[in-house]
Amino acid sequence: MIDGFAVRVLGQRPLPAVWEEMKRFTAGRSRETRDEVWFVEHPAIYTLGLNGNAAHVLDAGDIPVLKVDRGGQVTYHGPGQLVAYTLLDLARLKLGIRGLVEALERAVVDTAAEYGVEAQGRRDAPGVYVDGCKLAALGLKISRQCSYHGIALNVNMNLEPYSRINPCGFEALPVTDLRSVCGVGDIERVRGDLERNLRVRLREG
Repeated sequence: MIDGFAVRVLGQRPLPAVWEEMKRFTAGRSRETRDEVWFVEHPAIYTLGLNGNAAHVLDAGDIPVLKVDRGGQVTYHGPGQLVAYTLLDLARLKLGIRGLVEALERAVVDTAAEYGVEAQGRRDAPGVYVDGCKLAALGLKISRQCSYHGIALNVNMNLEPYSRINPCGFEALPVTDLRSVCGVGDIERVRGDLERNLRVRLREG
């Protein structure tokens, strides 16, 4: 790794524009390019993975649906959700896809634990869960041994849009956020804590 990763805090940005920026960054990087993690919130949008089944979008209503190039099924992004896009050179990190998934999940689990919340990943359904409710969704794209997309942690959201989809392809999967489970709704606080835990988990590789 070249001196860990650089951080970009993008604020609230439309997902399509950030997706295009991630693709350009990944296509243009070399083995000397420093890894980056981008933190962002998106206006309301549903995204469907590359091989996702559109039938899992039950009633999008006025929320746009965008097919993207990550793995996984359908998920929702909206204000109050902290998205961490991980633009990493996996070859340099000596990290496989499963190792990256586990590192991202564990960073969220560690962050939740700091707020007194017991969370866990699931091998059969990537992401992070609290008492069976999904707290964070995960989807990745690997290109030339480099990753983009990442993990989306629900902090302080309107959760109603999840009722209009089968989250991550699971019918009636309950979804929660940190505000609901522990009262922590300050997205900037969570961003700082998640960044610190990502640095630890990715260093362990």
